[in-house]
Amino acid sequence: MVNVRVHVFVSGRVQGVFFRQNAKRQADGLGVKGRVRNLPDGRVEAVFEGEKSAVEALVEYCHHGPSAAKVDHVEVNQENFKNEFSDFDTF
Repeated sequence: MVNVRVHVFVSGRVQGVFFRQNAKRQADGLGVKGRVRNLPDGRVEAVFEGEKSAVEALVEYCHHGPSAAKVDHVEVNQENFKNEFSDFDTF
């Protein structure tokens, strides 16, 4: 099992559409740890840590989000795995 960490920025209509809550539900189901929050510029920022295939599945979710979202762009930055989180939080 390979653990990875990614830092993700999602642009589009991603605030006010339950993006964070649905990301948490997806993360909890996949066993991914991390956090997700709204940014003042309208984007959603997330950090995901966990097993590579689970993190990849969560990143794939970010490309469409919940049904009310309209994702325009997803920026994914690979980072060194830190094992920083004990669960998945929304801010």
